[in-house]
Amino acid sequence: MVRCFLIHTVCPVGALTAGESRVLYSRLFGPDEAVLSKQQREFTPEERRLLQKEKVSVVARRVRSAVSLSREASGRQLVDAVPGDEALVLQDADSGVVRLRAGEPFSEEMSVLWLGVQSLGFTLVCEPHDNLLLAEGVLRNLTRHCLDNLHMLGQGSEVLLKSSRIDVLLSRLLPHGQLLFLNHRFTQSLEKEAASSMAK
Repeated sequence: MVRCFLIHTVCPVGALTAGESRVLYSRLFGPDEAVLSKQQREFTPEERRLLQKEKVSVVARRVRSAVSLSREASGRQLVDAVPGDEALVLQDADSGVVRLRAGEPFSEEMSVLWLGVQSLGFTLVCEPHDNLLLAEGVLRNLTRHCLDNLHMLGQGSEVLLKSSRIDVLLSRLLPHGQLLFLNHRFTQSLEKEAASSMAK
């Protein structure tokens, strides 16, 4: 089961310092660890929300670091993309996996799959027994739909204002955090359904 999906920055943004990453969108799936943990049961809802926010920020910083290392190692320079180049940009996207040990920041060990597309990072946090090839396919599919339907590469693209549309995509392609095995016909019907719901 996928624990969370994130969209965050992976390149320096004006208001951030060099090592920071801004989380633009996050969606958590599954049980709240703070409710399950004996230590954290006394936390108020606000304290639980802040704890979850910090966990998501830790993941975003780790992915930002991994993307930076990958880009430095490859030696490729980022070229600004224009709207309409989404397929090409996704094809050239940096990708990788990061393993999070138990306690860093989740109570269990997790696998983090990421795609670095221009200045954006798309990230899935999965449980260690999840099928990573299937998770990568789902992540690429989600990223493609976000780029195509929400035009996230354009100037002034406000991901924060498109959160309800991202929720619709997640409910179709990653229902309740479950990775779906999809055949070609089912994928086409899901894509038509997602496209029609995005047009509304």
